[in-house]
Amino acid sequence: MYNFLLPNEFVTSIYEITPEKLQNLGIKGIITDLDNTLVEWDRADATEELIIWLRIMKESGIRVIIASNNKEARVKQFAEPLGIPYIHKARKPLRNAFYSAIIQLGLRPQEVVMVGDQLLTDVMGANRLGLHTVLVKPVAQSDGLVTKFNRFIERRVFNTLKRKGISTWEEKE
Repeated sequence: MYNFLLPNEFVTSIYEITPEKLQNLGIKGIITDLDNTLVEWDRADATEELIIWLRIMKESGIRVIIASNNKEARVKQFAEPLGIPYIHKARKPLRNAFYSAIIQLGLRPQEVVMVGDQLLTDVMGANRLGLHTVLVKPVAQSDGLVTKFNRFIERRVFNTLKRKGISTWEEKE
């Protein structure tokens, strides 16, 4: 059961993800979650550091698309000023948004990485399609109600992984 919940990598920040690292893996595109992955769930706009990271990805030929379970107004307000395509109300972990994102990127699944902060939505959905998955430490320590439930489940999974000797970003701190 845990295979679908186990990401390929754990990172403490998206800034650990570099074009060189992705290119070494044969990755040409990123599907990324928005809230608590790129910025805090209650931050309206991108930080300067994030804008630079996105520019570096683009200049390196890495395509980026946002796939968020949030409403269109939230995702559009964030993504449009950055010129990033997006999928709102993605209904992750269901497969449709991931398929749509791969098609919009114009890539094959093995050329795409999913970066997100939740095991039950981002990682599980992307793993079911065979995407490379990266679980990032949540940017904010506060969450909405549904995410709080997901975090409870994640804590149980992390405890099981720890008992099995599998390191997460928690051990990197």
